[in-house]
Amino acid sequence: MTEKFNPHELELREKVVYINRVAKVVKGGRRFSFSAIVVVGDGNGHVGVGLGKANEVVNAIAKATEKAKKEIVRIDILNGTIPYEVYGKYGAGKVVLKPASAGTGVIAGGPVRAICEMVGIRDILTKILGSANPHSVVKATMTALHKLEDAMTIARNRGMSLKELYTL
Repeated sequence: MTEKFNPHELELREKVVYINRVAKVVKGGRRFSFSAIVVVGDGNGHVGVGLGKANEVVNAIAKATEKAKKEIVRIDILNGTIPYEVYGKYGAGKVVLKPASAGTGVIAGGPVRAICEMVGIRDILTKILGSANPHSVVKATMTALHKLEDAMTIARNRGMSLKELYTL
C-alpha cells in the first residue's frame, strides 16, 4: 500500500480543501501568512494530500499541490465504492467510511467529500466523529483509506483461496 506513483504518468485534478489565514503579531502590527490543504487525484484510485504554507495564498496552494503529488497512493475501489467498512483516526479527528449501494452518491462532508471524489469513489456513506478540524479529518480519512486491502491480499494473508474467502 505504500507504493509511490509518478504524478506525470497520471491525469491529475486538484481540489483545495481548506485555506487558513494565520496572524503573527509583531511590533509594527500583524503579519499574515496562509496555509492550504490540497487533494490531488485521477478519479481512478490514485489520491494524494498536501499541506503548504506561504505568505500568499497562491504560493501556499502551489506548495500544497506539489506535496500532494509526491504523496500519491493507490486505493482499492470496488464497483465505485469501498469493499468494506473502515475507521480512521488521526489526533482527535475520527472518520467512519461505509460502502454504499450504487446510486447512493457521496454522502460526506467537506474534507472527506473532496478525498472521495478525487480517488474516484461514487457511492459511500461517511461520518466525521470527534474533531472536525480539516487537518485532522483529512489525515484520518487517508489513514482509513490506507487500511483498505483487496480480496486477493486478504486471502493470501489468511492462507486460503479467493473462493474459500467468499464461502465463509
